[in-house]
Amino acid sequence: MKMVRDNTGRFGQRPHYALDELDRECEALILSFLRRHHGDEHFPVATDDLHVLIEEFAEDLDAYADLSDYGDDVEGVTAFFPDRRPSVSISEKLANDPRRENRLRTTLTHEFGHVYFHRHLWDEKFFAGRLFGPTAPENKTICKRDTILGAGQYDWMEWQAGYVSGAMLMPVRPVRRLVGDYREEHELLSSIQVHSEHAREILQQVMERFAVSEDAARVRLLKLNALTEFSPEASLFD
Repeated sequence: MKMVRDNTGRFGQRPHYALDELDRECEALILSFLRRHHGDEHFPVATDDLHVLIEEFAEDLDAYADLSDYGDDVEGVTAFFPDRRPSVSISEKLANDPRRENRLRTTLTHEFGHVYFHRHLWDEKFFAGRLFGPTAPENKTICKRDTILGAGQYDWMEWQAGYVSGAMLMPVRPVRRLVGDYREEHELLSSIQVHSEHAREILQQVMERFAVSEDAARVRLLKLNALTEFSPEASLFD
């Protein structure tokens, strides 16, 4: 990780992570957690375990929060303070709807990304006196439905938290092992196009193994280059 200029103006500098750095650290975090609490590594990670994980690093977690004051599309908020650890709030709309369990899991790990990877930025601001107090609106990350999974890289903070979410729920080595086993079984030598039948089968396996939505599985596999958006037969001269 290195610190670079924050062009959004929110901070003087912000962290830049290589993707393999995030993958390694997220895998180490979740595997260590599973070994401590269960004695082994098993997937999918239980939703209750994700609550416990956040509570290990945050001051508190409100999983049934009314976030309507922030807007109808806000599903997670993490607040930072000068004298204690961050506080995480998850929209009650997720917790009270069993059909949105995968969305809840994605949001929990997204907020964990802010808690673990971004807390030091607010610590530095509070230390330097650039925030006036713990109730200042600038002390929060307010995460909307569309940016929890699909933020653009220009919104580096949401993009990093989104990447962390996928890397925690679908650690890099288990995912690559699953894809590698599938490729070997089907004797696949070329890249797998995201709209192919093989891709649909791999997506289904990832969804079942890690308890994630199809969108989350697709984003993760594309970011790991396990799937490609381009046909292997495509030519620049066609």
